Amino acid sequence: MPARRFFVPDVHRLGELVAIDGSDAHKIAHVLRLRDGDEIEIVDSAGAVFAARLESRDENLAARLTERRASHAGSEVAIDVAQAIPKGAKMEFVVEKLSELGVRALLPFESERTVVRDPRDAKLERWRRVARSAAQQSGRSDVIAIEEPAAFTQVCERMDRYDLVLLPWELAEPQPLRGRLPELIAGARRILVVIGPEGGFSHAEAELAQAARARPIWLGPRILRTETAALAVAAILGYELLGR
Repeated sequence: MPARRFFVPDVHRLGELVAIDGSDAHKIAHVLRLRDGDEIEIVDSAGAVFAARLESRDENLAARLTERRASHAGSEVAIDVAQAIPKGAKMEFVVEKLSELGVRALLPFESERTVVRDPRDAKLERWRRVARSAAQQSGRSDVIAIEEPAAFTQVCERMDRYDLVLLPWELAEPQPLRGRLPELIAGARRILVVIGPEGGFSHAEAELAQAARARPIWLGPRILRTETAALAVAAILGYELLGR
């Protein structure tokens, strides 16, 4: 069913006829080749999941909400990731995989060693399209929120909104995360993971983040690529928090 799950704006009720347009309408009609009477899933802005039956109205595609379905609850702990923008299409990979891993929001940022060309506008829209598609594929009842790219200093200014901020850094004290993590996340309900650029954080940036309450963590003796580090920490947190 994930391939037939579609997100629509606004909050809806059982029995409503909901319009479907844009790329979703194209996918339904020309990729999935569904017809009137076929069933899909609709998720509204409140995260409510409905079974729906396709109905055409004056050449426009629509679906009638026929049944309310239970959504799969995620962890009670919200995990956000602040990600230094990598080169090329790597960010699309990060968006897709963090969505699958249940991350709530992604905060792209630029730092001293970030090498990007015009990360805004078209790229941001493309990342959001990838997020939407990944949510449909993975069966999420929400879409990972992707904010506009910001400066690293702006990310630091937001750190006080979180119960815990984790800063993977190759120069952190080499303490195995397996032993530290349970104590670090105890009682935390909002966690931010801050992933540095391909060239790593500068000492000044690491000091700035620590002054804003970020906790440096060590991910082992091997240096991970920026896109690998984001997925590794999200997966580790997901494992540790599962069932809490």
